[in-house]
Amino acid sequence: MPSAPRHPSARRPSNSSAPGKPGAAPARRPANQPAATRQAPPVVWSQEQWLQAMQTPLAALGLQPTPEQQDKLARYMGMLSHWNATYNLTALRDAPDMLTHHLVDCLAVLVPLQKGIHAFRSREAENAAPAASTGTAAQLRLLDVGSGGGLPGVVIAITMPNVHVTCVDTVGKKAAFIRQVAAELKLRNLHGEHARVEALKLPAFDVVTSRAFASLPDFIQLTRERLAAGGHWMAMKGKHPEDELRGLPQDIDVFHVEQLAVPDLDAERCLIWMKPRA
Repeated sequence: MPSAPRHPSARRPSNSSAPGKPGAAPARRPANQPAATRQAPPVVWSQEQWLQAMQTPLAALGLQPTPEQQDKLARYMGMLSHWNATYNLTALRDAPDMLTHHLVDCLAVLVPLQKGIHAFRSREAENAAPAASTGTAAQLRLLDVGSGGGLPGVVIAITMPNVHVTCVDTVGKKAAFIRQVAAELKLRNLHGEHARVEALKLPAFDVVTSRAFASLPDFIQLTRERLAAGGHWMAMKGKHPEDELRGLPQDIDVFHVEQLAVPDLDAERCLIWMKPRA
């Protein structure tokens, strides 16, 4: 999970087992640190600079969002940067880092998710009774758990308008930010919920995802009741989580582990696809 965009070579290496979790508190300056060495103001980009900076990673990932979707992605990142100063939505402050570690990191899951949805719909069509077919598929429902500032939920909602996305977080100001994003960007398929996921009072979801939310066993335990029949979990992780996979309940089928290549990010990323055993 600036006057001009910084060159992609300015990376922050990482080999953690999960993407950086949004909302972590920044390191404090020691009391005796001279004022002259205080942290510089964050690098902030305009909407035009966000649009320019995302073109190369979009091409590298094989993604072709519409101009309107690209505009909304740029506006969302601008909102995330602006609200972050007050709401502490993410520990990252500089736009180049937010590009690679947040936006592009989430964009990298779109192609695998689209393939997963296609397979899900194909199975639905095979299992549906011919007489019950209406010719139109119900909107797929996705839950982003511990969404923080909306990563990856908002990115999915912008680029996949056929998916109904709910972002849930226990911090009220983060859920409020998601609702503000949905209102300003006119995303009817995006909703923010302030609740503990295990207490969420909503219909079940076809896909439950998370980015640096919890260990895989805890993720499964807390969200099991939120998963619809035939649904899947899609967990975003860093390094291949061997220990976490060994700790999963026996009735959970890990049916696909997919390595992700995130442009300009010097860190390991993977997707863990899981479902209850039949």
